[in-house]
Amino acid sequence: MSARFWLGTSSWGERAWVGSFYPPGMAARDFLAYYATRFKTVEADNTYYAIPRAELVAGWRRRTPEGFLLAAKFPRSIVHGGGGPRPDGARLLLLDRCARERDAFLEVMGRLGDRLGPLLLQFPYFRREIFSGPEPFFERLEAFLDSLPHGLRYAVEIRNRAWYGERLLEILRSRGVALAWVELGYLPPPWRLAPDLDWVTADFIYARLIGDRRRTEAVAERFDRIVLDKSESLDHWAELLWDARSRVRHVFAYANNHYAGHGPATIQDLATRLARLGWDGEGS
Repeated sequence: MSARFWLGTSSWGERAWVGSFYPPGMAARDFLAYYATRFKTVEADNTYYAIPRAELVAGWRRRTPEGFLLAAKFPRSIVHGGGGPRPDGARLLLLDRCARERDAFLEVMGRLGDRLGPLLLQFPYFRREIFSGPEPFFERLEAFLDSLPHGLRYAVEIRNRAWYGERLLEILRSRGVALAWVELGYLPPPWRLAPDLDWVTADFIYARLIGDRRRTEAVAERFDRIVLDKSESLDHWAELLWDARSRVRHVFAYANNHYAGHGPATIQDLATRLARLGWDGEGS
């Protein structure tokens, strides 16, 4: 087995990319169609804030070619328990509270058809007043994952550092759900966070180069260029993803503006490093 690589950015709607990635003067309505000429996948960030309208999703499909994949986040109402500043432990992941949102989200995203990529459950950091420890959360997670229809790709992002361990991996691996590989300001990347764990839990990898928002925004007036040198981390990411390619069918990797200042440049840099290791460019 040798994986196909899918490299893209976390969203496509950044207006500061006009002139640095999008052609000068390009209107926002044309961003996605142009983006799809440069990359083969993107992660939709806006689905986290609200379930998109069916017409909007249909438009995403029309604007992208065959062979393009659009990954998306489950809505905040499910993974956060609502729109408040703190997660709502009385609602989060409980099926009697979120089943309607789950079904509506899956139905509308299904309109992408063969353009639909992985669906991400991005959880926030949970303080002890929300979950006293990992087990109460894991019980809810298991029930929710078991309620999802088969045939789609799902990934789970955990931001509580102490919760990484065999229990989490077993939950995901037994269901063929990917553990999201993440680099955040307060969450180290896989090679530092838990190097002794086997992070492969599905037939695909889902990597997210998010970065440190505060650090990046302190030096970036606009997200139109690289402002942080992330060369060392990108070398590690390239090696990690390349070494895992024989164990999975697909490798998805998405770069955020906050990683180094400019998502497209970051993911292109990662692609260059993968090419040095032997990648022939298949998938992006």
